[in-house]
Amino acid sequence: MHPIRRQRLFMVIFIVVIASIAVGLLSYALRENINLFYPPSDIASGEAPKGVRIRAGGMVVAGSMVRADDSLLTHFQITDGEAQVNVQYTGILPDLFAEGEAAVVTGELNDEGMFMASEVLAKHDENYTPPEVAEAMQEAHDRAKTKDVDAEPAKAQTSKY
Repeated sequence: MHPIRRQRLFMVIFIVVIASIAVGLLSYALRENINLFYPPSDIASGEAPKGVRIRAGGMVVAGSMVRADDSLLTHFQITDGEAQVNVQYTGILPDLFAEGEAAVVTGELNDEGMFMASEVLAKHDENYTPPEVAEAMQEAHDRAKTKDVDAEPAKAQTSKY
């Protein structure tokens, strides 16, 4: 093999190896910072991983918010219209956080199914709902509508007899 070709071959192999190592190190470093969104129905069905940082969102269930008298501990539930998830958060809630409004929480799901939030985000005006929350709620609404449509013919048949 000609010396110039050999030098080029080694240079190409060196670049490929270095690029592969860089991509591997970058993906290893970023895997801790990735937090996926799960709607409450996926969390309730067990599809969400436990002990991993994730995001969840939905509407805060009216009447579910309980604040501790002696600390910043708050318990509340979020729903997508299909399922509800219990959330525990210690800290100051955003000013626009309220029952019946959209919220996105970031944290981990513990072994008991309680979502331990480290961050709570609330909608910023009366016309805004986070896209993930709106999409999850629409999917839950569509699934509920499909279940109702499938159940209606069975009800109609049983009522004839």
